[in-house]
Amino acid sequence: MAQLEFGEDAARRVDRTYATPDIVAQRARTLALLDPQPGERVLDVGSGPGYLAASIADLVGASGAVHGLDPSPAMNGIAGARVADRAWVRIDTGDALALPYPDATFDAAVSTQVYEYVADLPAAFGELRRVLRRSGRVLILDTDWDSAIWNVTDRARHARVMTAWEEHLAHPRLPRVLAGLLRRAGFDVTGQHVIPLLNTTLHEDTYSANVMTLVAEFVAGRQGLTEADAAAWLADLRAPAADDEYFFSLNRYCVLAAAR
Repeated sequence: MAQLEFGEDAARRVDRTYATPDIVAQRARTLALLDPQPGERVLDVGSGPGYLAASIADLVGASGAVHGLDPSPAMNGIAGARVADRAWVRIDTGDALALPYPDATFDAAVSTQVYEYVADLPAAFGELRRVLRRSGRVLILDTDWDSAIWNVTDRARHARVMTAWEEHLAHPRLPRVLAGLLRRAGFDVTGQHVIPLLNTTLHEDTYSANVMTLVAEFVAGRQGLTEADAAAWLADLRAPAADDEYFFSLNRYCVLAAAR
């Protein structure tokens, strides 16, 4: 697996992507499913630019506490600035395999687009169970990348690009096995949901417009793809927009569980 690097430029790009209406809607659905309550202590594993942590903080209020955790200093800088006016929020540096919190610290935990990058999921979910109190809630949202659909002409090249893109993931189809992994880690699964992303027009304020650039940059030099191949792939994605035939769809899956 080749990790994506989240330096300053990449962190700012992720920040822009998380501000698109697609991800704003996803975040609203995530919040509704997690249902943070006033006074609760909530952990956001892989808090990124801090949008979700800030929203959770507004729901738990000053009588609660929110901890965002991320290994990227650039992401943590953006998140820290975003929650600076909420004294009950902390942004911590760390990763999912060694959560820097005592046992049974949190009432709830959430993680979006994180565990697909973690190779040792039994260890990671064991850590998650450890820091949750009994009956504590968890919501994990991840992508099955086989659900990604783009309207393209050169399907063979597109397949190569998507195969190369999967090299940055440990588990590109994690949602298929997520419920079982959580059960084995000491959770009872209480619900499973799908959150579709759909773009039928191409403009900069969409998830797909942002992610296609990230994909093209990553895949050049992988699976025999050149920079010219990546550029041609981008052109193939953008061409249907001129004929009002742009189409992108991707499924995000949520698993809700409670700690036994």
